[in-house]
Amino acid sequence: MYSANRTRRKEHKDHDAQEGIDSKNNDPDAILDMRTSRSGHLIATITTTTMTIWQASPIVVLATTSRSVSSVSDYGPNLAVFLRPDSSIAVVHTSKGFLVTYSLIVDPSNRVYQQFREGGNQQKTTDVNRLILEQERAGLQELNIKFRMVIRIDAGIAAVLALDNEIVVATKKPAAVQCIRWTPDNAGRQTRTELVSRMAWIQKGSHVLAMVYDRAMSLAVWITGDGIAYAVQKSPGVSHGSDENQRLFRGYGFHTPEDSPLAARKAAINARFSLLAVSCVGGQIHVYTARDYVGSIPLSHKLVAPASFSTTGHITCLSYSPDGYCLVAGYEYGWALWSVYGKPGANSFNADADTSKSNDERWLMNVSNMNWINAGFELLLTSVNDSRLWSLEMAKSAVTSCFSSANISRTLLMTSSYLMIYRGFDLPFAATVSADASLWQHVTVPAVYLMNQRPIRSAVISHDGRYIAVAGKRGLAHHSVSSGRWKTFDDAEAENAFVVRGGMCWYQHILIAAVESNESYELRLYSRELGLNAESLLYVQQLPSAAVVLSMTGQDSLLVYTYDNVLHHYIINASDSEVTLTQKGQIALHGIVRAPARVRAVTWIIPDFQLRDGDPSQDVAYASVLFLVDAKLVLLQSSMNEGTQKYDMRVIANNVEYFDLMRDQGTLITSPNQSLPESPSGEESPIAALHADRGLRDSLWYFAGDSLRCWTDVEDLLMSASTENDRDLPQPVLIATDFYPTAIMLDRGIVVGFDAELIQRRDVHFAMFRHTIRTQLFLPHIMRQCLSDLDQGAASVLALRYQDLPYFPHALELLLHMVLDDEVDANLEAEESLMPSVVSFLSTFPDYLDIVVQCTRKTEVRSWRTLFAYLPSPQQLFEESLKEGLLKTAGGYLLVLHTFQELESSSEQCIRLLQKAKEVGDWDLCKELGRFLMALDTSGDALQEALSRMGIKGPAAVNGDDLKGNLLLTTPRPTRGLKQSRFKDEPQGPFDQTRDKGPTASNENALSPNGTVASEDYFSSRSG
Repeated sequence: MYSANRTRRKEHKDHDAQEGIDSKNNDPDAILDMRTSRSGHLIATITTTTMTIWQASPIVVLATTSRSVSSVSDYGPNLAVFLRPDSSIAVVHTSKGFLVTYSLIVDPSNRVYQQFREGGNQQKTTDVNRLILEQERAGLQELNIKFRMVIRIDAGIAAVLALDNEIVVATKKPAAVQCIRWTPDNAGRQTRTELVSRMAWIQKGSHVLAMVYDRAMSLAVWITGDGIAYAVQKSPGVSHGSDENQRLFRGYGFHTPEDSPLAARKAAINARFSLLAVSCVGGQIHVYTARDYVGSIPLSHKLVAPASFSTTGHITCLSYSPDGYCLVAGYEYGWALWSVYGKPGANSFNADADTSKSNDERWLMNVSNMNWINAGFELLLTSVNDSRLWSLEMAKSAVTSCFSSANISRTLLMTSSYLMIYRGFDLPFAATVSADASLWQHVTVPAVYLMNQRPIRSAVISHDGRYIAVAGKRGLAHHSVSSGRWKTFDDAEAENAFVVRGGMCWYQHILIAAVESNESYELRLYSRELGLNAESLLYVQQLPSAAVVLSMTGQDSLLVYTYDNVLHHYIINASDSEVTLTQKGQIALHGIVRAPARVRAVTWIIPDFQLRDGDPSQDVAYASVLFLVDAKLVLLQSSMNEGTQKYDMRVIANNVEYFDLMRDQGTLITSPNQSLPESPSGEESPIAALHADRGLRDSLWYFAGDSLRCWTDVEDLLMSASTENDRDLPQPVLIATDFYPTAIMLDRGIVVGFDAELIQRRDVHFAMFRHTIRTQLFLPHIMRQCLSDLDQGAASVLALRYQDLPYFPHALELLLHMVLDDEVDANLEAEESLMPSVVSFLSTFPDYLDIVVQCTRKTEVRSWRTLFAYLPSPQQLFEESLKEGLLKTAGGYLLVLHTFQELESSSEQCIRLLQKAKEVGDWDLCKELGRFLMALDTSGDALQEALSRMGIKGPAAVNGDDLKGNLLLTTPRPTRGLKQSRFKDEPQGPFDQTRDKGPTASNENALSPNGTVASEDYFSSRSG
């Protein structure tokens, strides 16, 4: 859900060389290491002799200190820097095994970067200008660096961790781990040490090479010299005053390499999804799931580098974004991004090396260190032997901060200062599948709100795409897309009085926000038609505890899940005079959901009869609740047991990045564009009955990192998941995409997503990333699943819903491609093959003959035997095409006949087709048929005979060359020439059925006869 957006750079003397990169540092001002504070507002960088403290937003230097010549001589030059999580102490690791500590002291009484303008230039006074002047006059708080102490580690330093209460040091000789308190305890003791050899859970003879720690999980990952990764915690009850013989740490090995390329070298912890990522010597990344703290840490998935090892080099750093949705890896020769469960994102390995070198853009060529700042909207990069900090601005989906069905159904991206809205949903079909950058609408967040409340923490869009709301550190603001106007609080005190916590959603023009204000928790309703102030609240609903997540479901139902583990159900009552919330029920989930904070989304499914005729207060009795807990999609189904209502829990999907229940969306496809034919018996046909009860509006979609998956009928899923039925869950439809999918456009049959494309131009001296819109049809995958389940009726109903789409014939063609490519080398028996069902299904459509000939045009000749094994003979298909007046289609079958050696040089079929083309005046086809006959008989006799039989007096040619020249004089010149065949001595058919290797199901890129993308191919694996 992250993608690189654009870059900018800050100049200063500092930067890199980290363990894992063997490179001489020739620049004394090169940045060697970089760290950010836990809050992300301070950045520390070092060179060989200096340490600089930066402010993160805006990125400016606050203070710097330089070590003396004697200090460098005595303790050695700087190697690495560490920050205490509260940013009060900085620690510098030197080459001679010393830790030099400094106190970072903020002086609120003194200011830096204050700017005072003379009164000569009078600008128009606006709120923004006034705020800018106030900010410039106020400046920034001064920060002072004060030397604290030097700590000598005689055993040598291998790794360091700076924690809240202590600094943890892994030593080399002897191999041990020391815990050094920032200040002595009550007994005056400051250090505790445990030898690695006494840690029974670590392999004998090992020593610790690297350590990372996550406060939220209270877990560290240690990597030892033999390439094993351990999950480590402090032993319970350990304190600095406890027994010396007490073990300080306990741990479990979870990554044991089978060979040297799999040896661990770097690690990162994702507390949001309970994941541990380990990079290996060979460039692979293994991601594990931490299920508990007693060693249950199975492998979740593996990430493969976007290029070969010789192109990427070793991994130098590894980091998860603050929200956990993105993993970034720095390599010796570039960097790469993945989504949390492994979907590849942007990377720098497509950059042109010569252009990067000429522009001196080292962030594209190597990365030594990286850190996230600005709530994950910016990524700071440093490079080897470079004195610059590179800032890579990021755009992320609004789903990462506010899980709303509207944010999923409409692609909304967030950056640090503006929003990006995909407008293709409101445009005609042709514009929807376009990659035009104009389909992105940029909405800038008001400068006044941004200066006071940055960073933007969440954003939400309405289902109809008309309204947007954002929330920063405090307060909120909302925007009308049509008018382009923002509304913010006029009163700064009212804006700062609350913070949005638990999410937001829109009900028509009403914004519903879960807020915390003065230690109380509320649901607040604001109208877009009114201004934002304390008196403009439409309604306030008190909550017993803070909201975790809220969501709209159905027409007017609001679900609110709170930290006391209760799901509240409200009905929105709207009238001309007021809007209120009425609570209709609640579900206590104690003992079912163990950690409420880990719930990312919630919705429910109400049976149709209850929605139509039931009492809303009884919805909780019939509801099946869907929770997204971490990455597990959990289904809770209610049942009665001896008069007591209970809930049965079942995990129905894992590795879920997001899900989309189509019932929660707005108006979808509810009826076919054409009525079904009546049953001859006068009774309702099975297809009609199926159409009346089912449809994709009841589908459930989720993205699992590797593919988009869909259950087409959620009612069938509920029945299978019920404990009363001993059934396995139905298999979801898998839809593989080579881009990150962000929305399912159900009414248009496509999946919408985007890619980050690296742009390098010779006339611009910097690189940038551009968001490229991508689309892919999901119809072929679902129709194939229906046919695999022997449910041709469901496939027919689905086709009936979408048959008026301009690209529907292409969807049918892709269906044939997919099945053909899977079965061409499978050697299946007739009863095991899906091809007969597909051919039977396609034969019911009027474009059937065109679909088959298009498939032959885009596949290898070796696949034709498999295809025509289940089709009528090419001769019969040729006759049908000729009978229906599809002359170009009939021409396509001529090449099939020739390939199968069923067509002789003096082909009666070719002459008949030539005669038909002459009658209708299709001279382009006549010319192509003439060339086809010349390819069959280079002497020209076949063409001469054909012209004679058609009553056209042929030229008195003696040889083929003269014949070809005279033929051009006696027939109209075509407007476009025919592409030459790629194969020697291959006849060129009327439709140029060249034997080039066409696309497979995974590469749906079809070429027209002149080598361009065919007009009917709306979807392509290429960008756009």
